[in-house]
Amino acid sequence: MVDVLSAPSRAASGEPPAAPLFTVFTPTFNRVATLHRVYDSLRAQTLRDFEWVVVDDGSSDGTDALIAGWKAEADFPITYVWQENRGKHTAFNRGAGLARGELFLPLDSDDACVPAALERFKHHWDQVKHDPGFSAVTALAGDPDGRLVGSRFPLDPTDSDSLEIRYRHKVRGDKWGFHRLAVIREHPFPEPEGVKFVPEGLVWSRIARRYKTRYVNEPLLVVHTTGGDRLTVANPIPSAEGRLLYYREVLNHELGWFWSAPLQFLRAATNNVRYATHLGLSLTAQGRVLARSTARALWLVGLPAGALLAWRDRAQFGKR
Repeated sequence: MVDVLSAPSRAASGEPPAAPLFTVFTPTFNRVATLHRVYDSLRAQTLRDFEWVVVDDGSSDGTDALIAGWKAEADFPITYVWQENRGKHTAFNRGAGLARGELFLPLDSDDACVPAALERFKHHWDQVKHDPGFSAVTALAGDPDGRLVGSRFPLDPTDSDSLEIRYRHKVRGDKWGFHRLAVIREHPFPEPEGVKFVPEGLVWSRIARRYKTRYVNEPLLVVHTTGGDRLTVANPIPSAEGRLLYYREVLNHELGWFWSAPLQFLRAATNNVRYATHLGLSLTAQGRVLARSTARALWLVGLPAGALLAWRDRAQFGKR
């Protein structure tokens, strides 16, 4: 079953509407109770040069009817596509394929944003958009009561990338931003057969090795950090293959940052063992795919703790 809904052309002549500046993209799965946060946020935006693309990853809770009703009343284009449940990463790739905007802005189905979010993003983007080395602007997040979620960036603005922000500056917590659509399409999520979870950090890190981001200390996202409607992944075992892809990438491509954050790399090595163990990979197979001697040394150090974590997972959740 695939259903596509989009807003009518702006022109009575039937000409296709002009491409918007922003594509706001929302992947969703049975989030009919929270999707209104996104829709209400978009209706309130002070900048109207955007479209909303929703990829429904197999919902059975009436999401299609909900969005059909919004599409009938909205004054901005809405595109809705339903697909069999295959994971958020596949919905992300499909959304990037459907997008028409210059800038691709993911907004999760349980979050909201401030009314001036798109206007402020455009303001900051206008300062760097002529530099082809920049692909993004990223802002802060707050909770519904206005309290900051996570830490600030070291400068305002900070021109950097997600690797330096994570390892050198130790910035933590929810952040929110966009990339050029062309850059997103250059860096699709891998879609291994049968895998329903691939960490977003895998793609953000690949982009960071080629492009810069302007980071601004302005809270534009509203995250709901409490309650049963927050998106979570409780059991890590079914997502072992996707998680292993991420930690293997960290060890193979990010060790230049080791001395800035050695404990983070030790945790990555430990989790590499943890998820490889869930997949039944032999020690020989685990070591063979690590490209550098430093990565293999860290992997050896992480073997005992990784094996213990895998045992704990199985004791808590059972086997795959």
